[in-house]
Amino acid sequence: MAVGARSERDEPEERPESPAAVSDDVRGEDPSSSDSSGEGAGPKKPRSFWKELPLLIGIALLLALLIKTFLVQAFSIPSDSMQDTLQRGDRVLVDKLTPWFGSEPERGEVVVFHDPGGWLETTAAPDPNVVQKFLSFIGLMPSAEEKDLIKRVIAVGGDTVECKKNGPVKVNGKALDEKSYIFPGDTPCNDEPFGPLKVPDGRIWVMGDHRQNSLDSRYHQELPGHGTVANDEVVGRAIVVAWPVNRWSTLPVPGTFDQQGLNAAGVAMAAPGAMGLAGAVPLVLWRRRRLTGGRTAG
Repeated sequence: MAVGARSERDEPEERPESPAAVSDDVRGEDPSSSDSSGEGAGPKKPRSFWKELPLLIGIALLLALLIKTFLVQAFSIPSDSMQDTLQRGDRVLVDKLTPWFGSEPERGEVVVFHDPGGWLETTAAPDPNVVQKFLSFIGLMPSAEEKDLIKRVIAVGGDTVECKKNGPVKVNGKALDEKSYIFPGDTPCNDEPFGPLKVPDGRIWVMGDHRQNSLDSRYHQELPGHGTVANDEVVGRAIVVAWPVNRWSTLPVPGTFDQQGLNAAGVAMAAPGAMGLAGAVPLVLWRRRRLTGGRTAG
């Protein structure tokens, strides 16, 4: 039988493998250098899951840190001052993105803010362990060491706010209907009436929803800022209760803050200027006409 001829038998002819070819296979050299059929060259072996895991964890931690820094951050509610809207132990997510675009706190929003100074003097900061510190740093746990507060914005810069005993809270002379969020059985301010006072530009006046259990703006009027909080101290707006699951809910602005006339103070302040301008224009035109006529006659 000639070398390389096809066997007439049913079973295929066994051919001895070349030692060189076997050696090339073991070394993993380019299969193109062996026979043209490509036999012996298998698919590339994927990397082990355990080798990929550290990279995946690193990416996840980086994303969590970026989200915490620029987008949202979790905060834990440590007290009862915002009941029934928020309960002690609730976890809320705070929007930190919109302030980057120049957004300022608005009336009715629930906001988290840094202690302006002296509000939490008697409150001891928790002492978290190393793991809690790390998880807080990357945003996977609520902030553990920072002294932050959470309250509802009642008035903003330029507003006049007041509350007399047995009366409602008034903003720019308009009474707020607070039944939808104030703690059942509480009065708007009987424990600490205040005002009227004007909120400086760039600052906010805040109050807790559980009025008789909240050391809010009313109780810090002797401090710099007279109870108001600088907009720069605001971390962001609390937008949703994320934990526990059975309390999941959003935190919208109550309808009473959308009532007509709440911004009337700004309109009233502008009105005298507009009326003065309207009266000045005819006077200036009359004077110019008189002066012009006088020169022509001369």
